[in-house]
Amino acid sequence: MNNYIGLIHKQAESDYGVSFPDFPGVVTAGETLDEARIMAEEALAFHVEGMIEDGDAIPEPSSLETVMAEADNRDGVAILVALRTHSPKSVRINITLPEDVLRTIDSFAEANGLSRSGFLARAARREIDRSDAA
Repeated sequence: MNNYIGLIHKQAESDYGVSFPDFPGVVTAGETLDEARIMAEEALAFHVEGMIEDGDAIPEPSSLETVMAEADNRDGVAILVALRTHSPKSVRINITLPEDVLRTIDSFAEANGLSRSGFLARAARREIDRSDAA
């Protein structure tokens, strides 16, 4: 299991935000430090699972020295965030969808920082969970 550096940022009147230098654009927040740490683990795992589903390479964790050498990172407090993925090996599949549905999926996924595969996996899990709960 790898540990990645998360940077906690806090401004007056805001929650504790967490960003990941190794994964630009992945951010989360929590009302308390403990909640921010938990949310950081979930956000990191979710993002990496999407990368795995897309066949993207997962970067090696940067060292603390490398992260803190960047001036923009020095205003954050560094924490180690464990990468706990639940994804087994990803399998490439071929599916057929109506063109308008595919455009809608792609637009939604892009607007929400997801890949097409990540969105479809998330939607499938949500639908299965909803069915199991019924």
